[in-house]
Amino acid sequence: MTPRQPAASMPESIRHVLRAKQHPARSVACPHCGAAAHLPCVVRTRNTVLSQPHSQRVSDWAQATACCPDCQVTPEVPCHEDGRARRTVHARRYQEAEATAA
Repeated sequence: MTPRQPAASMPESIRHVLRAKQHPARSVACPHCGAAAHLPCVVRTRNTVLSQPHSQRVSDWAQATACCPDCQVTPEVPCHEDGRARRTVHARRYQEAEATAA
């Protein structure tokens, strides 16, 4: 019997392909339910796993990954309207983030 070699860590490129069936917003933590990155969102009162992430998680993901064509801000900068930061991102920023993830 040969000695067993330690398992190598999985390269990020392969890990990304294996997670392709999940919503890309799962790459960030959920501010609504507190789910960690790469884990599904849950309803804490019923302890149920949701099939889709919370809308605030999707908004945070879009803000972290895409530039906004409407207000011309870079990733990580919140969208704004008339000088005030928005709670969510513009619809075109969602589209930009989805195109980036594809």
